Amino acid sequence: MRVNVRLFASYREAAGVGHVPLELPEGSTARDAIRAVLKQHPLVAEGRQLVIARNREYVDVEAPLADGDELALIPPVSGGAARARERIHVTTDPLSVDEVLDAVRDDGFGGLVVFLGTVRDRSRGKRVTHLEYEAYAEMAEGKMREISDRLEREHAPAKVAMHHRIGDLAIGDTAVVVAAGAPHRDAAFAAARQAIDELKSVVPIWKKEFTDDGAVWIEEHA
Repeated sequence: MRVNVRLFASYREAAGVGHVPLELPEGSTARDAIRAVLKQHPLVAEGRQLVIARNREYVDVEAPLADGDELALIPPVSGGAARARERIHVTTDPLSVDEVLDAVRDDGFGGLVVFLGTVRDRSRGKRVTHLEYEAYAEMAEGKMREISDRLEREHAPAKVAMHHRIGDLAIGDTAVVVAAGAPHRDAAFAAARQAIDELKSVVPIWKKEFTDDGAVWIEEHA
């Protein structure tokens, strides 16, 4: 059977390719696919723990594979689409705070909270010159939508929107905008905080920091 393995961020750079097509025996699992990839590209997982997605859903290494499956090997996350009023948006375009707020406005909401994540000029004691963001965009938008849907149920009535920019970003650029609306401020604050925390921990978006002495993918929750 045929399985297409996708690599992202530091894994893609280590392998030198973003796609690894495999021919595997029937009954193979994600573990078998990983072994086949590492046989061809041993630097992919050097000193790291792999996170796996099968057809854009997280799975473990024992997950069975079928002909035509897409398997993604995902580095730990660091932490193009529709337009105005869309709750979920991954794009290379500059982000609009007004668009994100428009997605969560409601006549019954007295509380609107917005969080901006911007590119800072120092990190880990070094001067940052710019950042590069990469995403498994199809899965990222799906996970962001899952987070928004669940938080809207938990804090109902509420609305949650998340927009994230990818590509090359300069110092001061906005990388992510998260907004939440609810009848009262407590629910809006809580939903917005949970949304950005979960986006940073589970959504497959990575950043690469460029400093005066080189560049490194940030594969940690920070």
